[in-house]
Amino acid sequence: MPEVIKQLPEQVANQIAAGEVIQRPASAVKELMENAVDAGSTRVEVRVVDAGRTLIQVEDNGSGMVEADARRCFSRHATSKISSADDLYSIVSKGFRGEALASIASIAHVELKTCHADSAHGFQMNLEGGTTMESLPCAMEVGTQISVRHLFYNVPARRNFLKSDAVEMRHVIDEFHRVALAHESIHFVLVHNDKELFNLREAMLRKRIVGVFGSKYDERLVPVEESTDVVGVKGFVGKPDFARRTRGEQFLFVNQRFVRHHVLHRTIMDAYEGLLPRDQFPLYVLFLTIDPARLDVNIHPTKTEVKFDEDRHIQSLLLPAIRRGLGKYAVAPSLDFEQETGLNIQPLEEGRVVSEPSVQVNPDYNPFAPQHAGGGLRPGRGQLDAWKSLYEKTWNADTGQGVTEAQGTTHRSAVGAGFPEMPFTEAESSSARPLFQLQNRYIVTSTKSGLILVDQHRAHQRILYETLVRQLESDVNQSATQQLLFPTQVDLNAADQLFVLESSTWLAKFGLLVAESEDGIEVQGMPVEGENTPESMILAVLEEREEEVAGVSREERVAARLAETMAVRVGKSLKPEEMVDLVDRLFGCSTPVLDPFGRTVIVTFESNELEQRFR
Repeated sequence: MPEVIKQLPEQVANQIAAGEVIQRPASAVKELMENAVDAGSTRVEVRVVDAGRTLIQVEDNGSGMVEADARRCFSRHATSKISSADDLYSIVSKGFRGEALASIASIAHVELKTCHADSAHGFQMNLEGGTTMESLPCAMEVGTQISVRHLFYNVPARRNFLKSDAVEMRHVIDEFHRVALAHESIHFVLVHNDKELFNLREAMLRKRIVGVFGSKYDERLVPVEESTDVVGVKGFVGKPDFARRTRGEQFLFVNQRFVRHHVLHRTIMDAYEGLLPRDQFPLYVLFLTIDPARLDVNIHPTKTEVKFDEDRHIQSLLLPAIRRGLGKYAVAPSLDFEQETGLNIQPLEEGRVVSEPSVQVNPDYNPFAPQHAGGGLRPGRGQLDAWKSLYEKTWNADTGQGVTEAQGTTHRSAVGAGFPEMPFTEAESSSARPLFQLQNRYIVTSTKSGLILVDQHRAHQRILYETLVRQLESDVNQSATQQLLFPTQVDLNAADQLFVLESSTWLAKFGLLVAESEDGIEVQGMPVEGENTPESMILAVLEEREEEVAGVSREERVAARLAETMAVRVGKSLKPEEMVDLVDRLFGCSTPVLDPFGRTVIVTFESNELEQRFR
């Protein structure tokens, strides 16, 4: 019987391991920066070209390597951090598995230059696909420089799965943030396509956070600090007023290692209970200090997952520490348990006489008179006259107002596509019907079979969304835009600024014109329709960072977010002609019964339902 099990070649094994460790350019940036930190560096400079596709270069002034170590560092499971299994219980370094450099070298062109303090000169190695092509002495200051070119050049399938430069660069910046926040005593620099994005000099943690996210974040930070014999927590949380609807500003570190821990994240969110809506996320940069023997960091190849021996003890410290911090700085409401709960009645002034209260009655008042003293319409016939007047102003068939035949045809096609049946027929749609606004939120109108309620905010969202999508698909480079007399400056951190600017071409099709300025970006033009501010529109763009989610492109998702931001608000009083226009345009949409997020826009009440209420 033939033998079928074979030993994989080392190069193939390294490429397989690379799939676990190096998933995108940001993964290589993370591993190389952590190696630089472990080398005792005080300055680390990261350079990337084309979001890391073409070049990733990390240079540090750490201890460097002698020639023998330089040759050995690209071998799989070659590490200076551990030597036995017992060392796994006392890990304080970033890396220890010895897989990163071997994985990177197997899928890229790598150049290593390094010099140890005890060496007279540096040493250089060039590798392609894990194979050493050249090794020779070189002139080099103490430290290490690793250049990674053409990542995934020999794994085209992996390279094809990379996203746009804007998305990949965002991931690179995220990894840069995580390392830079954990080590405020190290000077970090990030350069992309020869443009310096970050230059973070040694500073205290608060200043480092402000350097990473921008000067406006200084007022948003609330310090947190607590400790026990088991664990200590220190750092900052954000004020609830500045929370976002998207994740991305949540950083949890354990022994200066960035980790993801669902249970602790939920604990932090619980500390904001009653202060934040469920769909918003606060900023936090928190550091847990714990005995390495009490946790396991050897769970995942990327080393971002940890397991604690005592989860409950950490939770019991973390939650009250955050609440205490928020309460101390008057962010969270506090209860005064020393105040008496009785009625606080002031004593009567000396000499004051209290008169007996009296009831004033108008004996001439008649509720059935044409008008009462208040000037309002009387019930009965006067109410009908008011409806007639409203109808004549808003929905007069003689003037051609109302839903057109073409729009009625569009509705039927939407129903045929599997959407809920429209609340009235084409014949009814052209008949005269009054409209009025309920609670400054719903538009109410009647049909032959009952009545319908239209959510004004969601209806406007649907209208704006379909308008924006049509503009996106149009060949016209720019839609109708209201040019701002004075461009509005929007302060963003470097990552968000880069992300918005790289999306400026298709944002212009929405009517949103953005340009780079000295301090960030400036909004030069806005869509003509809608109620919005430049800041709210930019935040709506930043809420959607991934290129594609569930088959929906980022551009379409941004269109939905912008429509949500621009739509008429709940609580706004609408004029009769505004209600007519809104309903007209809604019933001209391809999917009038749902807003862009799939929520109901129209609710129908049949006559029999109403009759049941009066039985």
